[in-house]
Amino acid sequence: MTGRHSKADPWTRLAIALAAVGALTAGIGVWSTVAEGDDPCASDARLVAPCGAWWGAYIPYDDDSSLTRPVLAFEKKIGRRLDLVYTYHDMSGNELDGTLLTPDERALGRDRMLMLAWESTIWREPHHAGYTETQLGWKNIASGQYDAEILDPQIRRIKDYGKRVFLSFDQEADARIKEGAGTPAEYVAAYRHVYDRFRKLGADNVVWVWTVSGYLGSASSMKQLYPGDDYVDWIGMDQYNYYLCHGSSNWLDFDRSQRPSYDWLRKNISADKPVMLSEFSTAPDPERPERQRDWYTAIPKVAPTLPEVKAYVHWNRAVPGPGCDLTIDSGPGLDGYRIAGQDPYFRQPVPRG
Repeated sequence: MTGRHSKADPWTRLAIALAAVGALTAGIGVWSTVAEGDDPCASDARLVAPCGAWWGAYIPYDDDSSLTRPVLAFEKKIGRRLDLVYTYHDMSGNELDGTLLTPDERALGRDRMLMLAWESTIWREPHHAGYTETQLGWKNIASGQYDAEILDPQIRRIKDYGKRVFLSFDQEADARIKEGAGTPAEYVAAYRHVYDRFRKLGADNVVWVWTVSGYLGSASSMKQLYPGDDYVDWIGMDQYNYYLCHGSSNWLDFDRSQRPSYDWLRKNISADKPVMLSEFSTAPDPERPERQRDWYTAIPKVAPTLPEVKAYVHWNRAVPGPGCDLTIDSGPGLDGYRIAGQDPYFRQPVPRG
């Protein structure tokens, strides 16, 4: 998760959410889901859309720990349903953040794909508000220490869900080394152990996304962190135009912010796996606000030149620091993102199963 993210009754929220989904669909347009096999652009078993790419986002929970309300509100602003909703979980096992496939996720998953990031940490604030956490340690995950208490119950929940879901174990693993999670070899062992637990428990409805930052200063670490083609369906990368957010005066347009890491991953990790921009966004330029709009409107032109990028997942949350509001809830950024998301390249038939 970038930044290194009083509860209502979840079942009440679920009922409200289902009604809201229907109202939204009726109110701002009809989006169809097409069964695989009925359409030449239908996705394959790895959820790869052959005729374009998925359009998704990470939207934070609201103050009442609802996910459905902010997602539906965001969709209303952009004039379309998201193909993919990205959520993050720790390994606390608690109802708030440690339960995979919450009632809200299940409600949203009826008409959308879900991407679950599962972190081997315990968050110290609800929804990772202050980005502070306790590491469980990759060597402990790999040893099976947490199987019975943490891994297996959540794996069974995913299995019972039935629909295919994207899942990333400890995304941005290259950034977690310095946080004390462990060594690259320990990460590979932990990743493979989690993968093997899913297989052993029969949870075969998972599409595995190996996600790194894509920061080329971590190139050596990223190579060492790759668990192998047999354990990976997609490669994810999280690259931004941070601009003033991180003190840089160098504005990177969409192409320059994404292509170097994309090319490196294709050359050095795998040329066969589809790529997910599992987090992307731009900071604003306060002196030239139109730049943020233009950054997004350029995406449909650039996308076909990055042919193996099959999912674009916007990070719609501010991160700590001045100039670090990466959201597009209003203004030129929202205008540009809304325009980009209407392009046919990002209007692919979402699978039902």
